[in-house]
Amino acid sequence: MDDLLTVEKLNVIYGDGKESVHAVKDVSFHIKPGEIFGLVGESGCGKSSLGKAIVRLTDPTSGTIDFKGVDVASLKGRELKTYRQEAQMVFQDPYGSLNPRMKVGNAIVDVLQVHGIGANTAVRRARVAELFEAVGLDPEWAWRYPHEFSGGQRQRVCIARALALDPDLMVADEPVSALDVSVQAEILELLEELRVSRGLAFLFVSHDLAVVRNVCDRVAVMYNGEIVEMGAVADVIDHPQHEYTRTLLAAVPSF
Repeated sequence: MDDLLTVEKLNVIYGDGKESVHAVKDVSFHIKPGEIFGLVGESGCGKSSLGKAIVRLTDPTSGTIDFKGVDVASLKGRELKTYRQEAQMVFQDPYGSLNPRMKVGNAIVDVLQVHGIGANTAVRRARVAELFEAVGLDPEWAWRYPHEFSGGQRQRVCIARALALDPDLMVADEPVSALDVSVQAEILELLEELRVSRGLAFLFVSHDLAVVRNVCDRVAVMYNGEIVEMGAVADVIDHPQHEYTRTLLAAVPSF
């Protein structure tokens, strides 16, 4: 099976000169269609910068991001807009990701309208109803404001918005870390359902190895901007080769 995404020697540097920060350093990995690829490491290691670079919310400094044979690291204008239909991102804080003054359904309608999807407002509203059903929410709730939802429900709304453009890749940046443990399990189950039903691939960013073990096929361990270890989840977690991976594992609570 051909790779959906191939990242080669990617670098992200913020600022210039002595004030610059080298957030992502020569990172390389690939993701296959329908795969959940984990990216794990402590806060500040460069995980989020890498995720944002892949969906082009951050411009990479150098390296390539090959998506279906196209180097998206250099895309601009209309071509970049087209790519963003195929690669979407879900953020850690669902409340901060939504406009508190806009009904959540209208936020999704706006996404569809910007990308020219749906012949009119009625068609787009019907699409919103379908998306709410797909993420386990009552379609009538689409016309509520963000504060009327629980944290888990808001994250489902954000996932519905990311699904609106029918992407092939979703970058999930700590999507459950702000949620209660019981709600985390529900969201993780939803992501697995979407992987199966839609063939959706994920870059699943997390600091929690226990979560990664339960949902990911392969995992890369990131430390100080670099990938220090990568492989099948069971291999990396049961037989860690790098000292930093062993340190992460030692920090996971055991019950």
